[in-house]
Amino acid sequence: MTFNQPFDDRPGRIWFDGTLVPWKDATVHVLSHALHYASAVFEGERIYEGRIFKLHEHTERLFYSARQLDIEMPYSEAEINDACNAVVADHGIKDGYVRPIAWRGSELMGVSAQATKIHVAVAVWEWPAYFSSDARMEGIRMQWSKWKRPDPETIPADTKATGLYMICTLSKHAAEAKGYNDALMLDYRGYIAEATGANIFLVIDGKLHTPKPDCFLNGITRRTVIALANKFGFEVIERHIKPDELANASEVFLTGSAVEVTPVKEIGQYSFTPAKITRTLLEAYDEEVRREVPATLNAA
Repeated sequence: MTFNQPFDDRPGRIWFDGTLVPWKDATVHVLSHALHYASAVFEGERIYEGRIFKLHEHTERLFYSARQLDIEMPYSEAEINDACNAVVADHGIKDGYVRPIAWRGSELMGVSAQATKIHVAVAVWEWPAYFSSDARMEGIRMQWSKWKRPDPETIPADTKATGLYMICTLSKHAAEAKGYNDALMLDYRGYIAEATGANIFLVIDGKLHTPKPDCFLNGITRRTVIALANKFGFEVIERHIKPDELANASEVFLTGSAVEVTPVKEIGQYSFTPAKITRTLLEAYDEEVRREVPATLNAA
C-alpha cells in the first residue's frame, strides 16, 4: 500500500456503527452535522507488532472528549476497545495507525443538534516507521505559526475535537510551503504551546522543560515520555515558556502518537543539536511501545 493512496477507496474493512463494512462503503451524508459544525471527536493511535499502544488510555480520552462536546457515545469503552482490536486483526496489520471517530449525523441541520444520531467508526491503515533511530536524530525544521492556541474559556482545549485542528492544518500548510516540516504555535498569552500535532520539550542545562498544558492537549505520548524521563533521572519542569527561551535550549524534540519522539534542529532563528537526552528518550520510547503486554488486554 502506498502512502499517497486516497483514503476513500482502499482495500479492507472499517468498523462502522457496530459492523465491519467494505472500506468504500463507510460513507456519511454531505449534510451531516459534523461536516458543517465540527461536532466530532477522534483519536490517533499507533500499532506496534500488531498491538495498539495505550489503547485503553486513548479510548478513555475519546469518551472524555465526547462528553465535553455533549456527544453521548452509543457504545461502551469496552466495545470500542474490542472494535479497535477487531479491525487491526481484520487487516492483519503489524505496524500501523488506528483512527476511531464519533460524530453527529444528518437528522438536523443547525447549531442545535440534540436529536442527531451519534455515529462511530474505526479505521486502520499501515504506517511503518519512516526512519531508523539514526536518521530520525537528524531533526526537523520548524517555523513559527501565525495562529495561536486560544483561551480555554473559548474552546474545549483539553479534547481531541475535530474543529480544534483547523489552525493546525493552516499552520502546517504554511510551513510546508516554505520548505519547513512543521510549525510551532504560541498560546493566546504569547507562551510556547505546541506543534501542529505534537507536544514540545526543551533541554536547558540538562533539564527537560515542557509547556504547561493548560490551553492545549496533554498528550498521551507526552505523559509517557515524562514517565520515561523520570525513570532515567532527568528532571522535568512543566511551566510557561517564553519564545526567546529557545536561545537557552541545547536540544528540542516533539512527542505525539504520530511523530513518536522526533528531534528538532531548527525553529525560526534558533538552532539545536539533538544529542544524548533526546537519543536516550527516543530509544527508550521505541522500546516502550514494543514491550510485551498480556494477550488478554489486546484480544480481538
